Amino acid sequence: MVRRFVFAAVAAAFCLASVQPARAAESSASKIARALSAGPPSVTAHAKVVWIDDDGKITTLRPGSNGWTCGVGTKDEVGADPFCTDAAGMQWTMDWMMHKPHPTNTKPGIMYMFAGGRDWSATDPWATKGTPIVEPPHWMLIYPFDPKSSGLPTGVKMTGTWIMWSGTPYAHLMINQKP
Repeated sequence: MVRRFVFAAVAAAFCLASVQPARAAESSASKIARALSAGPPSVTAHAKVVWIDDDGKITTLRPGSNGWTCGVGTKDEVGADPFCTDAAGMQWTMDWMMHKPHPTNTKPGIMYMFAGGRDWSATDPWATKGTPIVEPPHWMLIYPFDPKSSGLPTGVKMTGTWIMWSGTPYAHLMINQKP
């Protein structure tokens, strides 16, 4: 089962959720508002808004025209936080969600998670249990980062920059602030 977004966001973390009766009753307007909370107005004003189910099926809740996609996320589910990402970040996200051995995006992506997030692990992209880590509002550069060549830390930080999921093909740069 695909269990979270990530970045996901990714996405971390991203906006995967089990569709349960209580969630199904949530209005589209409420879902769209949650998705749009993840990014800056310059991105969200014309971004597509999507709901992604456990099987990776994407339902468009609002069309977009600027190449950005904002994911709804799921309230109160670790790793299922709202996000906004460009096309390269969305490719990375879908690869991660489908547990592909490595992402297929060929250029860096950008992902915003201004509502913050939670994930099961800072080191394992597919962890499903443990003590959740809390992520403040942040944005990410979605491309492999190596702590040895970059000199950046790999431990969770509440301020500053660090590499999440270091040592895996899904390593990415976490920048804990709103740009």
